[in-house]
Amino acid sequence: MKKTDSDLPAKPSVQVIERMFALMDVLASREEAISLKEISERTGLHPSTAHRILNDLAIGRFVDRPESGSYRLGMRLLELGNLVKGRLSIRDAAMHPMRELHRLIQQPVNLSMRQGDEIIYVERAYSERSGMQVVRAIGGRAPLHLTSTGKLFLAADDPQRVRAYATRTGLAGHTRNSLTQMPALERELSRARASGVARDNEELELGVRCMAAGIYDDQGRLVAGLSISAPADRLDESWLPKLQFTANEISLALGYKPRAEDTPRGAGALSLPTR
Repeated sequence: MKKTDSDLPAKPSVQVIERMFALMDVLASREEAISLKEISERTGLHPSTAHRILNDLAIGRFVDRPESGSYRLGMRLLELGNLVKGRLSIRDAAMHPMRELHRLIQQPVNLSMRQGDEIIYVERAYSERSGMQVVRAIGGRAPLHLTSTGKLFLAADDPQRVRAYATRTGLAGHTRNSLTQMPALERELSRARASGVARDNEELELGVRCMAAGIYDDQGRLVAGLSISAPADRLDESWLPKLQFTANEISLALGYKPRAEDTPRGAGALSLPTR
């Protein structure tokens, strides 16, 4: 039977492991190397004990000694961290928060990523009770400028790239509400940059409106969008803070560290980083 996090003990059963954790936490608190004296004081370990454990960690390259008597985190941690990062799945990180958001609003919640000039739907939390037919299946694609998530990606691009996109695609429309002219699209993208969210007002499918918030990785890059789809007359603005909170939760799971200026007060939103 697989153990959950709640089944694990609150502290290691082996004392030396607990001490090692304490040493690593101290080293992680500063970018520069830290003296053995300070490490000993901050961990409460005797200098000889700290010295012995740190030397053992240095053998495995988990700790570096740039000069005698000082220590910092080692390159082995970077190597292992890159392995973990490479195995992180946006879909896996998003599934539980998406299902929880769907439970709260009872409307389809979509996870989409950019692929060239389109978004691709990679996951969805959905139930028949929403009363809305899902038009785009998982794996389906749609133009960037006609979707809420697609607009987030365009808003993160610089103006030259947006104009190049418009030239390549011709900004072809699907409905009478589609944004097919550059000035209208630029105004829409400006609003998305300012608010950190984007909308689709029956631009892809008549009768369907969407709102989207961005998902960011540990480098602050927009990697996906989380959107709510609903019948045009039932999209509820009170869902927006819940959507932003959920997108933020997924971003944090991917290692994103928001800056103070990225979070509008009271909204829990993430403004779009500029490239």
